[in-house]
Amino acid sequence: MARAQDILASHYRKSKKTVYRQYAVGSIIFTAYSLLLTAYFLLPVYAQERRTPVVIAVEKVSPAVVNINTEEVIRQRANPFTGLGDEFFDQFFQDFFPPQDYKRQSLGSGVIINQKGYILTNEHVISRASTIKITLNDNREFDAHLVGADSRSDLAIIKIDSDKPLPFAQMGASADIMIGESVIAIGNPFGLSHTVTTGIVSAVNRNIKGEDGRIYSDFIQIDASINPGNSGGPLLNINGEVIGINSAIYQKAEGIGFAIPIDRAKRIVNDLIKYGEVHEAWLGIFVQELTPQIAKSFGYSNTKGVIISKTFKGGPSERAGLKRGDIIVSIGNKPIRTIDDYYDLIYGYGHNDKISITVFRDGEKVAVNVTAQAIPEELSDEIALEWLGIAVDEITNKAVKKYQLFTNSGVLISKVEKGSPAGKIGIEAGDVLRQINQAKVETIKDFKRAVISAKKGSSVLLLVQRGKYGYYVTLEP
Repeated sequence: MARAQDILASHYRKSKKTVYRQYAVGSIIFTAYSLLLTAYFLLPVYAQERRTPVVIAVEKVSPAVVNINTEEVIRQRANPFTGLGDEFFDQFFQDFFPPQDYKRQSLGSGVIINQKGYILTNEHVISRASTIKITLNDNREFDAHLVGADSRSDLAIIKIDSDKPLPFAQMGASADIMIGESVIAIGNPFGLSHTVTTGIVSAVNRNIKGEDGRIYSDFIQIDASINPGNSGGPLLNINGEVIGINSAIYQKAEGIGFAIPIDRAKRIVNDLIKYGEVHEAWLGIFVQELTPQIAKSFGYSNTKGVIISKTFKGGPSERAGLKRGDIIVSIGNKPIRTIDDYYDLIYGYGHNDKISITVFRDGEKVAVNVTAQAIPEELSDEIALEWLGIAVDEITNKAVKKYQLFTNSGVLISKVEKGSPAGKIGIEAGDVLRQINQAKVETIKDFKRAVISAKKGSSVLLLVQRGKYGYYVTLEP
């Protein structure tokens, strides 16, 4: 009997230890399961907290940001003595050592703005490019072609064609940008694909002098550097909308970047897509810098603004009631301080736009609305005489004999106004005009078109032939 009790007691102790072990193992398993279950539900919440508005904006726009790889062909001559003035040696080396072509590559960024494959970038990114290669975020590659470019605004449109839908970014607005608001820049600095930088808007309406010496106006300043590879990429607000196009035109500053406001870019983009060039708004007036003497003579106490020196009969400004002698003090509620302010602001408008202009006249301010239009080609002669100070005629046999011309190509400069930009630089009647900016001038019709096109800029480059020799001269009307 005692033996049976001992055996039962032993079994009981063993069973009790087994239960304890099973309980302990079960507790461990339950605890581990609970921790895993808790992590399963809490991790998405934690990850969700990390998906900030910046992350969401970058995810939204990154597929539409592209890498632009351009290739430029440069022709160099092998003659080490080129420029010494000896035509014999020049011809000798040209015959035996012909010019060689070299290829130079550069990188930039761009952003797809619609499903048709139009890409917005900087003009300096694709200028002089012989080939343009585009790489998307998903590594798809395309050949792109130039649609239109505008050096004055530093904007260009290129296009790619795809059988599959293309991602594109949503355009925002830059008119309501707030100083201090967060912004995001996406680009490809130094060839590093899709690099994201963040910062704040430091200032708006900035005027800066670019590396080429030109003055660029109405820029957004941010506290993030824009490198050459970033140039052409989008500047985003916190909602992932494009509010600017980054531009590396001022590379000396550290920790400072600039972007072209998207509101300014939209009008230029529309013209580039539709016409391949920008059609400047024409108000039918000429203006000049306001000096203290001029201001005083008109009873104007301030020296800020520009004065209307001429109105074209039947032009937009005359129809709106503007007169010669009116002093323009603001355009679209933005003050005019210098003649550069005037041209920069007008450049932001297209023909058919209504432009609010405030002038000082007879001791008081007068506000008018002017509906801009395209420059009529028939006014090109009048514009050339008033703007550049020259009049032209066709080259005839009589003119060849009179001025002893060495060419029949181009147009004859028949008149030069004294004190005009052309007169000041030394152009004379009898000179032959061969080129205006990049446009060759062979006929009067070429001249008319070139004048209208050149009027968009604040300066103009002329190729003038006198005798056997040609000279490039720059006029700044």
